[in-house]
Amino acid sequence: MTQTLLTLAEVEALAREAHAAQTDKAGRPYAEHLQAVAEGVRERGGDDEQIAAAWLHDAVEDDVLSADWLREAALTRRTKDIVLALTKQEGEPPESYARRIRTTPGALLVKVSDLTHNADPARLAVLDEHTRARLTKKYATMRALLGLPPS
Repeated sequence: MTQTLLTLAEVEALAREAHAAQTDKAGRPYAEHLQAVAEGVRERGGDDEQIAAAWLHDAVEDDVLSADWLREAALTRRTKDIVLALTKQEGEPPESYARRIRTTPGALLVKVSDLTHNADPARLAVLDEHTRARLTKKYATMRALLGLPPS
């Protein structure tokens, strides 16, 4: 029996519900970040599998959906692989994380969109100076590890 894949609208609704209680570092609903990443992927020419992964890119890492859920979800193998590539493992060196993203087809575009939104000056401006400086350095380091130009 073939499983019918979730539509993008269903993936979006699922991600919004899973992250409903979560806020970002500035206190904004976390779904705003997910939407910005998904829109960024779309604007950069990403396909539906990458857009679905953008909606779910933090779900396993943030423990709002389990790895078991992802394994059984009605998603393409490629979407699942992208989500898993973007899921940081506890204690994982940034170099290993970046290598996994670079070597997983479709993942780099999603990560570029994620980093772009995370490093948005308007988002960073509402954070305290220490947090802003720490995150700016973190995002620049990841861009370099991914072989991307500075933002």
